[in-house]
Amino acid sequence: MDRAQAHTLEAITASLILLSSLVFALQVTAVTPLTGSTSSQHIENQQAAAAEGVLASAAERGTLKPTLLYWNESADNWHGASNDGYVDGTPPTAFGDTLESMFLNRGIVFDLTLYYVASDGDRRRESIVDLGNPSDHASTARWTVTLADDDPLRGTGGSASDTTLSNASYLVPDADTDQALYSVVEVELVVWRM
Repeated sequence: MDRAQAHTLEAITASLILLSSLVFALQVTAVTPLTGSTSSQHIENQQAAAAEGVLASAAERGTLKPTLLYWNESADNWHGASNDGYVDGTPPTAFGDTLESMFLNRGIVFDLTLYYVASDGDRRRESIVDLGNPSDHASTARWTVTLADDDPLRGTGGSASDTTLSNASYLVPDADTDQALYSVVEVELVVWRM
C-alpha cells in the first residue's frame, strides 16, 4: 500500500511540475495580434521601398514639383484643400493619381508633408495630404526638391499659371532674392496599412 501512495504522490508532483512548466512557457512566449513578426517587418520594408520608389519616380517624371506648386494664393492653401490639406483623398494632380493607385487602391493610407525653412530660420511643416495618424508600423520616405524663382504656380486644372514663385504669395519664403534658387524643401511620405 505504501508503494501505491508513493507512486500516486509522485504522479501528482510530476503533473504539477509539467503544468507549471507549460504555464511558464506560455507566459514567456505570448503571441498577440500586435506582436511583431518577420512577415510584418517584410511588409513594412515593402511599404518603405514603395514610398521611396514613388517619390523618386515622381521626381524623375516631373510630377512631384507641380504638386508642390498647386497652390491657391487667394485661399493661402492648396487648391480645393482644407486648412489641414487634403483629408479625403489625394491632390487632383498627376502625382496625386499615382499616390491613389499605388497606395489607397491597395488599402494603404499615407500622409504627405512639406518641410521648409521659414524666414525666421525655423523648420516648418505643411500638410499636403493628411489621412490620419500613422500606426506604429508606418514607413517613411523623404525626397528633397529644389524650387527656382521662375517655377510657375499651378492653376486648378494643373496647368502652369503666369505667376512664378518670385512674384507669388507662396507659403515657402524665398531663401535668397538675389539668386535664381528660390528654396530647397523636403517632402515626406508616411505610409501604413489600414
